[in-house]
Amino acid sequence: MTASPRLTRLEILAAMGLTAVGLLLVARLWQFFDPLAQFPWVWRVEDVGWGMALGLTITGLSRVMHWLWPSYRACSEDYMSLVLTPLAWPDLLWLTLLPALSEELLFRGVILPALQPPWLGLLVSSLCFGILHMGGWRQWPYGLWATVIGLALGGVVLWRDNLLVAVVAHGVTNGLSAALWKWQHRQAR
Repeated sequence: MTASPRLTRLEILAAMGLTAVGLLLVARLWQFFDPLAQFPWVWRVEDVGWGMALGLTITGLSRVMHWLWPSYRACSEDYMSLVLTPLAWPDLLWLTLLPALSEELLFRGVILPALQPPWLGLLVSSLCFGILHMGGWRQWPYGLWATVIGLALGGVVLWRDNLLVAVVAHGVTNGLSAALWKWQHRQAR
């Protein structure tokens, strides 16, 4: 992998904020034209538990992928280094919340239920999710893994009929993965 250009903390935070707002606007626009295209968001303790369990599982499997697949490891390290190096520890709260809310509302909350039959919505929303996470075609292993994660998140939403499970899982995955990476690379800086 070639070294990516370094971004500042402000550039990373602004990009996260603008991306989140953009995804939320697309989701709301979609809902305006198709008001039935939306999974419910229901506060149930058991679904928070399922989301936490799925988030921990995804994080663990991502670590295994990191160890076993050199191409994925290179893509992951490049992406994490680009995004996380300039961020301070408190910034990880934004990295945990913004993508979990905006991406899940669009991909699992709107696209998934809008396309029928359900397997088509699952496939299309997961592929879109994977493409969003690619920084270019050289990042295909990262995009492929994000597509698999999208399938898991969409599958649990279909199973539980609750978008909250995917939001919690996504937030746990982002927050824990980012914290582990920052902790492991704390000496390197």
